[in-house]
Amino acid sequence: MKRKHLIILVTTVILLAPLWMWLAWRLTPYRKLTVAIVDKTAADRGSQEHMSLDWVLNQQRFSNTSRHGYEPSRDYFGFFPGNDRHYRLKGLERFSNDDIDRLSADADLVYIADTYGVYTADWYANQPPGTRSSLIYGGMSGQDLRLLRSIKARHKLAIAEFNSIGSPTPDPIRHEFEALYGMKWTGWTARYYPSFDTLQNTDLPPWLIGQYKSTHNDRWPFHRSGIAWVHTDGRVVITEDSAQLYSPLPQIEATAAGEQMGLPSSITYPFWFDVVDPGSVAPANRSLADFVTLVNDSGLALLARNGIPRRFPAVLRHMGPDYRFYYFSGDFCDNPIGYTSSCFKGIELVHHLGHSSDPLDRTPFFWTFYLPLVKHILEDEYRLLGEKAPDH
Repeated sequence: MKRKHLIILVTTVILLAPLWMWLAWRLTPYRKLTVAIVDKTAADRGSQEHMSLDWVLNQQRFSNTSRHGYEPSRDYFGFFPGNDRHYRLKGLERFSNDDIDRLSADADLVYIADTYGVYTADWYANQPPGTRSSLIYGGMSGQDLRLLRSIKARHKLAIAEFNSIGSPTPDPIRHEFEALYGMKWTGWTARYYPSFDTLQNTDLPPWLIGQYKSTHNDRWPFHRSGIAWVHTDGRVVITEDSAQLYSPLPQIEATAAGEQMGLPSSITYPFWFDVVDPGSVAPANRSLADFVTLVNDSGLALLARNGIPRRFPAVLRHMGPDYRFYYFSGDFCDNPIGYTSSCFKGIELVHHLGHSSDPLDRTPFFWTFYLPLVKHILEDEYRLLGEKAPDH
């Protein structure tokens, strides 16, 4: 009889756990933290390119007003998709210089989530094969950069990540960003593919194959998994499992400072990232985690011939009295995470129950790397702003 009662009690607790978790989240008071989010690649209403940030803001009960939390489809600057292929552009380009200065005064921090933008091939369906895709909207603009300069001058926090300064951002703006924050992009971007076999992997971009074949006698001799490296000058380098790689998946390894922020010592990352020149990083900037490519001697030589470092920063931080800055070298904010799950306090404790074994699944990366990193950053910033607030 006692065993039966125990089973009923345990079952009841498990079934009611989501309710208790939601109530605990709902009863937690809002905390005002004004984040200016820039996303120029939100081509659907799911807002996935900045969803991970909104998830953390909502889960931690940060709000942009004293009474309302962040709404992913509303609270950002950039591309706003509508019905029937209509859209609105609500980026900082429509702001005057005075508007930008007022925004920098009102905002507590800026997060540049994605400026890659939206192209005609992505936005307009059923275009004829071979149709040239042109940019509808995208790239870091002069007004985006003005906001960053103003935020820095006010000694506030700025966060930027891939793709903020890559194509289609104009070179002069990218160079000014690099000078502003003491870092330099090599021009290389890369990502993991589970197979380079064109018959097996239909997700391989045709432009990637075409660019490689155009400089290699029309040959594409790859079939295994690996990493594709793409340079702004048109070069494509393929590092393939076994041929150049001990392990095909890119690794992110935390430094001691990163582990103190709750980052795992090592984790794989299967999506797009850019290559920051490790030799260009200003001494005042500190790496919290590095991308590491597990190459053999052949792979190391191939990377060296093309000026690609084996290890380079994945998370850069500058934390000083002059300004505060983070740069994430990967598309870290773009993860397939459902917003509804942010409304349950303690949900991160049971996240592992839904993990898959798919190496392309970025959900484990969100729970294990992005969430603790951004949660730590936001909590630190909120505490710091509280310490700076005048006494009443």
